[in-house]
Amino acid sequence: MSNHSKMLVALSAVVLLIGAFSVKSWVSGSAGESGSPQSVTGEAVVATVYKSPDCSCCASYVKYLEKKGFSVEVINKTDMYSVKDEYGIPNNMESCHTTVVGEYVAEGHIPAAAIEKLLTESPDISGIAMPGMPQGSPGMPGFKSDIFTVYSFSSGGATSKFMEL
Repeated sequence: MSNHSKMLVALSAVVLLIGAFSVKSWVSGSAGESGSPQSVTGEAVVATVYKSPDCSCCASYVKYLEKKGFSVEVINKTDMYSVKDEYGIPNNMESCHTTVVGEYVAEGHIPAAAIEKLLTESPDISGIAMPGMPQGSPGMPGFKSDIFTVYSFSSGGATSKFMEL
């Protein structure tokens, strides 16, 4: 085997290992996130995820929430725009799925740490959102290449930075 071939085999092995680590990271959560979220009664927090029946990244996000200790109820919808309208999600904050946790809405591929902060602090807002489908976020393939910004939004459509991860 030539040196060039050996280098390609070694490089391929490294890429596979990095990819496997990346998948494991978003499925199990990052090291900085806390343990299982619990309600005041000590039971797992219920998260209702509205998603398209055909969306694989949404299904991966559901698995992520379950691994983080949430009790997840999935509601498949073919018309996600009506769900976003119902929960007052500003157009510029939309993502592919919508999660309802307690009295709040969590729009998109939001890390569990942000949802836990939302539930712990109970701010006077409608919910939080991470617009789009950021690469490397929970449920999305790839590597996290930048800081995730999670925004808060209110019923009037006002948005502001909630936290960065």
